[in-house]
Amino acid sequence: MAQVFFSNALQGLTGGTTEMEVKASSMRALARSLEEHFPGIGLQLKSAAVAIDGDIVPSAWWETLEPDSEVHFLPAISGG
Repeated sequence: MAQVFFSNALQGLTGGTTEMEVKASSMRALARSLEEHFPGIGLQLKSAAVAIDGDIVPSAWWETLEPDSEVHFLPAISGG
């Protein structure tokens, strides 16, 4: 199962959950599963930065996941 980690910004939507295991073979399946567990989180995930196995992935929603993948949802950072 993929190990999912939530930033402080998302923990208000997860009831304080900082991490959990999710059975998913893709990022889209992972997002659907998280939305089932935490209704309303899907919208926030779309604006979060995503790191999969230590690499920040710009188009994460099209990525596949390995059974032992680590997925971190991070606050999006912008600036110039």
